[in-house]
Amino acid sequence: MTDTARARKMADRVREIVAEALEKRIKDPRLGFVTVTDARVTNDLQHATVFYTVFGDEDEKIASAAALESAKGVLRSEVGRRTGVRLTPTLEFIADAVPENAAHIDELLRTAATHDADVAAIAATAEYAGDPDPYRKPADELDELDELDELDELDEAGEDGKPAAAAAAAAAASAAEAAAAAELGDLDGVAREAAERAGLEGRA
Repeated sequence: MTDTARARKMADRVREIVAEALEKRIKDPRLGFVTVTDARVTNDLQHATVFYTVFGDEDEKIASAAALESAKGVLRSEVGRRTGVRLTPTLEFIADAVPENAAHIDELLRTAATHDADVAAIAATAEYAGDPDPYRKPADELDELDELDELDELDEAGEDGKPAAAAAAAAAASAAEAAAAAELGDLDGVAREAAERAGLEGRA
């Protein structure tokens, strides 16, 4: 087995040779603007994978892929001639999706940045639906406890005061009744005295 360093060196040579051959030797009209982006060679140097991109629409990409498939023999012969290896590696062409993926990622990043800017603009003029700080603080809890203590005191005073107030009202009513009875008693005494005086005068 050949070491990995030699395989990487061979891959670099294959990439250079194929790129130059596509530019100078291959005259297939179907071949569009092809750029060789990378090449990988197996450790035994028996197989090479060449990655490429095509500048153009989908039809141009399909046509360029067909042209590369047709040119495999010529390109492999060129690689064998210029590298001098005993066994020339077979070639496989694969469309490189990295640039397209990178462009898609850039578009997603631009969209996200625009969305973030819109959200920041809305947030700058937004107002709180409730309190700006909704979290409870120890001071607030103490205030609530004081309020509850005051309410408890009022309730206790009300419960104790109700019997006292009732007793006071009853005492007042009793005093009024006693006063009224005294007045009636005095009137009865006056009447009796007047009657007795009238009887004495009649006898005389």
